[in-house]
Amino acid sequence: MTTDQILLFSLFGIVFAMLIWGRWRYDLVAFVALIIALVLGLVPTNLAFSGFGHPATVIIALVLIVSRGLVNSGAVDLITRKLTALDLKLSGHIAAMSGLGAIFSAFMNNVAALALLMPVDLQAAAKAKRAPRLTLMPLAFATILGGLITLIGTPPNIIIASYREEALGEPFGMFDFAPVGLVCAIVGILFVAIIGWRLIPGIRDAKSPTGELLDLEGYLAELVVPEESPAIGMLVRDLDGTADDNDVAVVGLVRRHKRLAGQARNVEIRAGDLLVVDASPKAIDQFRGALKLEFDGEKRHEKTASGGMVLSEVVVPKDSRIEGRSAISLRLLSRHGVTLLGVSRQGKKFRDRVRHLDIEAGDILLLLGPSDRVPAVAQWLGTLPLAERGLSVTQYRRAWLATGIFAAAIAVASFGGLYLAVALAIVVVAYVALDIVPIQEVYHQVEWPVIVLLGSMIPLGAALEASGGTALIAGGIVDLTSGLSTMAVLFVLMLVVMTLSDVLNNTATAVIGAPIALDIANRLGVSADPFLMAVAVAASCAFLTPIGHKNNTLIMGPGGYKFGDYWRMGLPLEILVIAVAVPAILFFWPL
Repeated sequence: MTTDQILLFSLFGIVFAMLIWGRWRYDLVAFVALIIALVLGLVPTNLAFSGFGHPATVIIALVLIVSRGLVNSGAVDLITRKLTALDLKLSGHIAAMSGLGAIFSAFMNNVAALALLMPVDLQAAAKAKRAPRLTLMPLAFATILGGLITLIGTPPNIIIASYREEALGEPFGMFDFAPVGLVCAIVGILFVAIIGWRLIPGIRDAKSPTGELLDLEGYLAELVVPEESPAIGMLVRDLDGTADDNDVAVVGLVRRHKRLAGQARNVEIRAGDLLVVDASPKAIDQFRGALKLEFDGEKRHEKTASGGMVLSEVVVPKDSRIEGRSAISLRLLSRHGVTLLGVSRQGKKFRDRVRHLDIEAGDILLLLGPSDRVPAVAQWLGTLPLAERGLSVTQYRRAWLATGIFAAAIAVASFGGLYLAVALAIVVVAYVALDIVPIQEVYHQVEWPVIVLLGSMIPLGAALEASGGTALIAGGIVDLTSGLSTMAVLFVLMLVVMTLSDVLNNTATAVIGAPIALDIANRLGVSADPFLMAVAVAASCAFLTPIGHKNNTLIMGPGGYKFGDYWRMGLPLEILVIAVAVPAILFFWPL
C-alpha cells in the first residue's frame, strides 16, 4: 500500500466517522476533507474544485429547481387533490399514496415528492382519525424506491450515469434505470402496502383516533400574561382547572428571562410573566382566550399583519437553516416578524426557553405571524409545511404549460437531441421567464449542502481511484467471493454499498461506490454496467435509520418515530430489494 493510499484511506475513515457522529454538517466535513487533501497533495490543484462544475452536480441543482416549478404550477397538486377525495381503507390508502409517491419521485427529486405528499397524508390521517405513523414511513420509503426508476429520480443515479460517461465514454440514458428500478419499486411498494406497515412499532396504539392532525405529544409553548389577564394574582397551580378544560398542561413559568419549572406551581403570577404550556395548537389558542393571554410578539404582528395572523406547523429537515440554531440567534421575531411559538420533539421535554432552544432535525415548529409573511419565512428557514402547504402561490392555470415544457425537454434529452443538463437548464429558464418559479426562489430551491458535499467528494473519489485505492477495495471483494458466482459478487457489493448508505449520505456513497464497481468488473473481465447499476440501486435504498436518507429524517417528527423504529420495516425491505435487484440486473444488463 502506497503512502497516498494510506493517507486517503485514513482521510476517508475520518470523514466516515465524522458523518456517522453527525456533530458537524456533512458539507462542512467533506469540504474540510477536500482542503486537507489539497494541502497534502493528494488532489491536484487544477482539479481542486472540479466537482462543483461536474455534470452530476449541475443536474442535481437543476432538478431541484424544476421540481419547485412543477409544484408551483399545481401540476402535481391536481392529482393529489383527487386522491384525498377517495375514502380508502388503510391498506388501500398506503398503496395509493405509495404508488403516487413513486411516480412523482421518478420525475422530480424524491425529497420534493415527499414534501408535496406529506401534508396530503397527514390530512388523510386526520380525516380517518388514525395516527400518521402508520402511513408516513411507507410513503417515505415509496418515494425513495420511486427515485430508482429514472436518471433524475435520485442523485446516485445521476452520479453513476456521469461516472459511466467519464469511464466508458457514454452515460446511462434517462430511462436506462427503468427496467431494474421498476422491478424494485413495484416489489418494494407491494411489500410496504401489504406487510411492511404492519411491522411499524406501536401499531396498536396508532390505530386509536388522534383527533388532531399533529397531536403527537403537543408543543411546548410560551404565553405572555398581560395586564388585563385574570390569571394575575393566582398561583400557577390554580390554573389547573382551566388548563384541564382546554386540554393544556402548564409545565412552568418564565420571569425575568429565567425559566422556573417544578417550583413554579406555588408562584404567584404577575403581569409580564410567561406561562410555559404543553398542548396542541388548537388547545393553546383556546387556553390563551380563556385567560386573556397573548402570544409572544402578538401586538407587533397585529400592527403589520394586513391579512391577519396564522399559525403554521412546519417540520425541520436535516441541514435546514434553522437546524442547530435558535430562533433568537436567527432574530426570527426582530428581523423577520415571525414568532417561534412552540416546539414538538417527539415528546421530549426541555428546560430551555423556546426561542433559545437549539432546533434539531425532525422537530416540528409552531410559527406565528402575518399570513403574508409566514410561508416565506418558513421557506427561508428551510422547513417544510405540514398542516398547510403553500410556500408559493399555486398557479393552476399554468399546470399544463409547466408539464408540457418539462415533458418536451425530457423527450428531447431521452432521444439524444440535447444533453440532459442543457435540456433541464432550458426548462429552468422557461420557468423563470414565465414566473412559474420566481427569480428570487431559484437559489432557495437548490440544496447547497448537497452541492458542496458532492463538489467536495468528487475530487476525493477521483483521487482514491487514481491512487489505486478503489482497486484495493475491489480486489478485497473479489477475493472474498473467490470461487463464487457473479451473482454472489453483486450481492456482496450491494450489501456493502447499502450498509454504507444507511449511515452516510447516499451521494457520497455513490461517489465512492462507482469506481469500486468498475474495478470489480475489470478484474472479473465482464461488463461494468451490472455493477454500476447495483451501486445505483444500493446507494439509494437506505431504510434502516432516520439518517440514511433525508426522507427518513423528514417523517421522524410528524410520525413520532424513534431511531430504532426504522429497521423493523427497513431491514426486510433492504433484503427484498437486494434479492430482487440482483437477478433483475443480470437479466436486463447481461455480463
